[in-house]
Amino acid sequence: MTSTLLELDGLTKTYPGVVANDDVSFAIRKGEVHALLGENGAGKSTLVKSIYGLVKPDRGTMTLDGKPYEPAEPRQARAAGIAMVFQHFSLFDALNVAENIALGMENPPALRDLAKRIRDVSEQYGLPLDPSRVVGDLSAGERQRVEIIRCLLQDPKLLIMDEPTSVLTPQEVHILFETLRLLRSEGTSILYISHKLEEIRSLCEHATILRLGKVVGTCDPRATSARDMAEMMVGATLHVPEKADAAAGEVVLSIKSLSAPAPHQFGTALRDISIDVRAGEVLGIGGVAGNGQDELVAALSGEMRTRTGTISLNGTPIGRMGPNERRAAGLSAAPEERNGHAAAPDMSLTENALMTGAVPMGLVERGFLRWAKARSFAEDIIKTFDVRTPGPQNAGRSLSGGNLQKFVIGREILQRPKVLVVNQPTWGVDAAAAASIRQAILDLAADGAAVVVISQDLDELMEISDRFSALNEGRLSAPRPARGLTVEQIGLLLGGAHDMEVAHVEA
Repeated sequence: MTSTLLELDGLTKTYPGVVANDDVSFAIRKGEVHALLGENGAGKSTLVKSIYGLVKPDRGTMTLDGKPYEPAEPRQARAAGIAMVFQHFSLFDALNVAENIALGMENPPALRDLAKRIRDVSEQYGLPLDPSRVVGDLSAGERQRVEIIRCLLQDPKLLIMDEPTSVLTPQEVHILFETLRLLRSEGTSILYISHKLEEIRSLCEHATILRLGKVVGTCDPRATSARDMAEMMVGATLHVPEKADAAAGEVVLSIKSLSAPAPHQFGTALRDISIDVRAGEVLGIGGVAGNGQDELVAALSGEMRTRTGTISLNGTPIGRMGPNERRAAGLSAAPEERNGHAAAPDMSLTENALMTGAVPMGLVERGFLRWAKARSFAEDIIKTFDVRTPGPQNAGRSLSGGNLQKFVIGREILQRPKVLVVNQPTWGVDAAAAASIRQAILDLAADGAAVVVISQDLDELMEISDRFSALNEGRLSAPRPARGLTVEQIGLLLGGAHDMEVAHVEA
């Protein structure tokens, strides 16, 4: 029996109107991968922030290696042997790998010596990194390696990982898991947070499950089905999205020969993109992060001007329109980055609802804001999409990442657009919320909207898409029926293969 590394006893943390953690107690053993599960707003983020010294609990105690542990700040947590890889990367694009890692160290060595350590440690753990590469040129998977190596250079006793695979390809997930298993074999403990339950089953030996801030159960993920774990998290039977079997209608969104230069040094140019999306259809677009997803959403939403090509909505050219004009015409968009792009973190949920719903929902009349109607719209979003928050007066930053995602997607869907373009619709949300969002997308399409879903979750795309295209280096493959596509065929498309190569695999 391995000994305990970290023990939590009665941890409680309260915010105005919310009990984030309610008498939470559990232990992490040395050399184990321990999953922390729970739906959005269950209290996972608050709990790990308490462990990492970002939040001070109101009550309760922590014990690390048998000694009292009360970190007042992350610096003390790191000194005690706790490292954390956050869901959102904290890297500077213009600096190279070694410079970024040095910024996260208390007493960094000379850059030449640090570069050698980075090479040695990254090779040792199967995550090779070139210390001299500029971070802005790295893929999402390589950026995560930078964050992980920065942690491993601390020689941690406990590594906390928050949604580490949300932007990784299947191949990168496999490499990451091999690294985590190696760390476990060396005695490092890992606290692993993820909504991808099949990954939990393949990696973790023990799981603690939170619901509404309380521990509601534990299990061995290796002996528990993903569905059973999901239902323990939500305390109810898990809904499976149902897709209507109906023929697509007329073309609603038409894009012809669309090209645009990269918007900045580390962006991706769009190259000769042509697609038609019909009423009642969900077009799924897959691709490894950094292949033009953000640029395509910006081009369709009107945030980024395009150099050549046309965009038409129900036959009317909209390529020269700005975002507000396109929304008024019936095109809504939800970008991947929810905090600071899709939503303003310091503004209330009512104000965030107003920002994109002003024209489509009639929240402005003769130049005056209709605050009561905007508040009612925000309340509808909160209720319909089960956003965990005390009310629409709360700021966007007060929500957990998953709950803010539900609010952003709900805000766009409830406007009932003719065209919805959404990037990573279920990023960071729990299984029940993901199913709810996917069903809402399918319902919107069933009502006659044309929907474009851009996602790195291939299971999601195969579940809801009628047709599938792959985005590679700013180029979009010809759409293909989603039904019947194999993993190998999808992999070829994501890698930029042409139809002849995919057809060869089919044969």
